[in-house]
Amino acid sequence: MERKKVLCPKCGAEVYRYLNPFPTVDIIIRVEREDGKKGIVLIFRKNEPKAWALPGGFVDYGETLEQAALREAREETGLRVESLEQFHTYSDPRRDPRQHNISTVFTARAMGIPRAGDDAGEIGIFSEENLPFPLAFDHGQILRDYFEKRRPAISAQQKKE
Repeated sequence: MERKKVLCPKCGAEVYRYLNPFPTVDIIIRVEREDGKKGIVLIFRKNEPKAWALPGGFVDYGETLEQAALREAREETGLRVESLEQFHTYSDPRRDPRQHNISTVFTARAMGIPRAGDDAGEIGIFSEENLPFPLAFDHGQILRDYFEKRRPAISAQQKKE
């Protein structure tokens, strides 16, 4: 366990400050584009690192991961999502250059037109074939994992049709 000695600001006693990872959420939101094709919503971050990213952010104290994912989706895209499902958790200490963040990634569906809000400078709907660059953090890996996992499900669905 990582800890660091610091002085208490109130009494001056030497105490330990424990360094723990920060919990975050990211959300892969599937929507239908204006041309009828399906895609996922990505935002271009207003803050550093300035790059394309999945909507997401820090979990607030007293909030569940699911509540945080729904809140972040609404704040950054203006969309109300449904069919929220946990996809995977990413915990590599190097995934975010600012600090050690652990992200639980969710998938969901939404209808409507996404609008950039909160930390989003721009917003877009993309397919696997036209992902923008650069992608922030480890979001390129997350999306590769997502599309790889979806391929068998998409093929099975197409065979039924």
